[in-house]
Amino acid sequence: MRASQYYAPTLRQAPAEAEIPSHKLLVRGGFIRPLTAGVFTFLPLGLRVLRRVENIVREEMNAAGAIEVFMPVLQPRELWERSGRWDTFQPLPLRTEDRTGRWFCLGPTHEEVITDLVAGEITSYRQLPRTLYQIQTKFRDEMRPRGGLMRVKEFSMKDAYSFDIDQAGLDRSYEAMYEAYVRIFERLGLPVVIVEAEAGSMGGHDTREFMVLSENGEDTIFMCDSCDYAANAECAAARPPQPTQSRDKHGEPVLVDTPGATTIQAVCEQLDTEPQQLVKTLLLRADERFVAALVRGDRELNEVKLQRVVGTPNLRMATAEEILALTGAPVGYSGPVGLPEAVEIIADHEIAAMNDFVVGANQNDAHLVGVDAEVDFRVDRYTDLRRAVAGDECPQCSEGYLTAHRSIEMAHIFKLGTKYSEDLDAVFTDKDGQEKPMIMGCYGVGVSRAVAAIVEQHHDDDGIIWPLNVAPFDVVILLLDTESTQLFATAQDLATELEQSGFEVMLDDRDERPGVKFKDADLIGYPLSIVIGRRTADSGEVEVRRRRDRAEKIVALKEAGAAVEQLASGA
Repeated sequence: MRASQYYAPTLRQAPAEAEIPSHKLLVRGGFIRPLTAGVFTFLPLGLRVLRRVENIVREEMNAAGAIEVFMPVLQPRELWERSGRWDTFQPLPLRTEDRTGRWFCLGPTHEEVITDLVAGEITSYRQLPRTLYQIQTKFRDEMRPRGGLMRVKEFSMKDAYSFDIDQAGLDRSYEAMYEAYVRIFERLGLPVVIVEAEAGSMGGHDTREFMVLSENGEDTIFMCDSCDYAANAECAAARPPQPTQSRDKHGEPVLVDTPGATTIQAVCEQLDTEPQQLVKTLLLRADERFVAALVRGDRELNEVKLQRVVGTPNLRMATAEEILALTGAPVGYSGPVGLPEAVEIIADHEIAAMNDFVVGANQNDAHLVGVDAEVDFRVDRYTDLRRAVAGDECPQCSEGYLTAHRSIEMAHIFKLGTKYSEDLDAVFTDKDGQEKPMIMGCYGVGVSRAVAAIVEQHHDDDGIIWPLNVAPFDVVILLLDTESTQLFATAQDLATELEQSGFEVMLDDRDERPGVKFKDADLIGYPLSIVIGRRTADSGEVEVRRRRDRAEKIVALKEAGAAVEQLASGA
């Protein structure tokens, strides 16, 4: 490929809205261009990288026994209503109405479509197991797209779905996908941390996320400094403290005036105490009932954990009007003492290790001091409710402490079970003639996000440093004297030789200064470069460079191919 005939518009400056390296460099290097917030065009260089990432994913999926399909983007509302996700999937899907008044969504995922497909095609256990996958454009109505390709409205994703006759079969399919993902990220040059995760809108259990550590990541994961425990912030747990064995009661709780003290800080200032001695009572609505979630005053409630405990996706904070009707007090003065019996009280494990603490009095401008759980109020159950923080004791081992790390989510795998097969009638007849729902798994990889993550992991002040197997071109030949017909012919012959050896080659024959060509080569991130210029004309030698570590060799022209082969092993 000749650069003079190619479309690769590089920029000297990054756009003002670009904040992270991958966004800046992919735009500056001529890989992507924004159309609108969260929507990007892939330019020729970017498309070549995207296709190489896709091919790695495709090769590993095929090797694991998965079979490729290609499903529609438009998905009918009635299919999503059968699964119960039309109004609950988050973020809400982009929707459109056709001229007949029929509603569709632009697919954010394809559980409904693949299950409906299989339900109409597979009827017998003899046709199972089966894993189908696609690489497809997805759409999600992100409120605040950011980070270039990291969080967008339109993106490329590989999603796979397994169908088995029993749990043992699902376990095997899940393990095959797990191992395929490990190989994918090794080949992409992305060191991943595999963490426990929440299923979210997908449903299911035994979910794992594949995370890349990055200071520019949007997610937080917690890792033990002593064992292999790792989990994302939504489900990371801390080791529960030992419950208090005995409580020294010195009388009934005391009602104290706390005018205007509706925050933890205000209560602490008025009562001259610390947040660790307060218990927050958070009232929430779960379907048609109310629950009170109790956490220590310096902790934050993890609503994802609470949602899992109460067993409904329809969980929200109670309104000010509901709190007033339930407790008789405005927001900021709720407490567990005297709550109606119909309100389920769920306390974090730390509450069991506390005594003589402060709670809201369910009266305006008042709190109770000297309160004990199980003595002054009931607790219906203790569980893990709070957000983990760095320094928490590890829940898995007896020695470690949790450390927090920013990260990028690259992939997510789930054991879905029968959620979708039951809703969408994906059943099979077993060997005994009994009809049963198929057991499903789901496995997703962010393909376009991987392009950005690779740049986040592989760049320097001068530009991108693509790993060889995902680079847009393996080698760039920098022709410094474009007016010399002899050097031009030499460059073309060398490009042909390298291409015949299996390398993807860009010949930079543009009428530009040498400095511009060198800067563009570093910015774009070609793994290997060959300089053809005055040295070549004078002595028949070329300079072969490796982008990653700046290693270089000066060799005779006839040895250039061998030098490229040698340097490529470390690219």
